[in-house]
Amino acid sequence: MNVAQLSLRGGCIMFKIDNQFSNANIARTVRFTEKIFDELGEVAEQNNISFNMLVLQCCRYALDHLDESKKQA
Repeated sequence: MNVAQLSLRGGCIMFKIDNQFSNANIARTVRFTEKIFDELGEVAEQNNISFNMLVLQCCRYALDHLDESKKQA
């Protein structure tokens, strides 16, 4: 497992780049605002990872850090 430091909005977040995401095979259309799309594209490029890998990592991070009381709802 590699660790990449991703800079987003002036802060740093540590993601562990996990190979489990390299087998992502379910296609889904997601709409982004232009600003978020541009920011994600910039972060992915700066960290030499694909846009898709970054989005998967962001989703995993969000789910892992979701408030436990919200998970039950």
